[in-house]
Amino acid sequence: MASSAMASSPPHLLSSPSLLPHRHHRHHRHHRHHRHRQSKPFSASAELQWSRKPQLSGATPRVCVITSGKGGVGKTTTTANLALALARLSFSVVAIDADVGLRNLDLLLGLENRVNYTAVEALNGDCRLDQALVRDKRFPNFDLLCISKPRSKLPLGFGAKTLTWVVDSLKTHRAPDFVLIDCPAGIDAGFVTAIAPANEALVVATPDITSLRDADRVTGLLECDGIKDIKMEMLGLPLLGVIPEDAEVIKSTNRGTPLVLGRPPSMAGLAFEQAAWRLVEQDAMTAVMVEERPPKRRWFSFFGG
Repeated sequence: MASSAMASSPPHLLSSPSLLPHRHHRHHRHHRHHRHRQSKPFSASAELQWSRKPQLSGATPRVCVITSGKGGVGKTTTTANLALALARLSFSVVAIDADVGLRNLDLLLGLENRVNYTAVEALNGDCRLDQALVRDKRFPNFDLLCISKPRSKLPLGFGAKTLTWVVDSLKTHRAPDFVLIDCPAGIDAGFVTAIAPANEALVVATPDITSLRDADRVTGLLECDGIKDIKMEMLGLPLLGVIPEDAEVIKSTNRGTPLVLGRPPSMAGLAFEQAAWRLVEQDAMTAVMVEERPPKRRWFSFFGG
């Protein structure tokens, strides 16, 4: 999911005239006379309100890892917004922060003061796994699971098999529709552990050469691990969405309120909503590349013209 200054166009399901309410008038002449007075601007939030619920595709629960290889491209922001966007669509979601020692997903969700137990403590027998799940009061169908506490080290026995066991336990006892795993940066042991239980992946990238090269490396590692359902822009992969640059991203991060909950909705928040729709229906959008034309050479350029 690349970051771009150009916003993507909304999907046709959100702007279909057949999905919007209509007012029928008995007299056409009377309606035409009062057309200007009765017409009201239609907001984007109203389109989302009157749109249909997306149809869940694929076998559930769907375990998706959000990764990139490069740090600072928006993996945690993407995980938080997609998770709550799916919860708003009435799907049950469990988000796992697999970034050991540097977790931030609880901050972006505004749940940092409610994390009492983690998955490591559940594995050590200090609590049950359901006690380590943090339920969001705004959406009872959304839970957050942190692997460990900040500035803590994982036990030597914690690895890919352990996280797979945790996800399998969630499948058995919680049976969520989606399990989203926020993958740490890099391709070391934390990356290998995070991708182990996943059956699909979402690669986040920014439109610069360093991010794309790291994303290409990560894509190869995901395919070697057996994950074939990978979505990203460029590199020959399906595109899930394009998130425009938006000043509300930093504000929502500091407030602990994801963009998809903003009122009125921001451009980036609407883009995350559309990406959640495509994720549910396993759809993809078409990327359009716009090349900048080189500046025209002027005569007498040596005079500064």
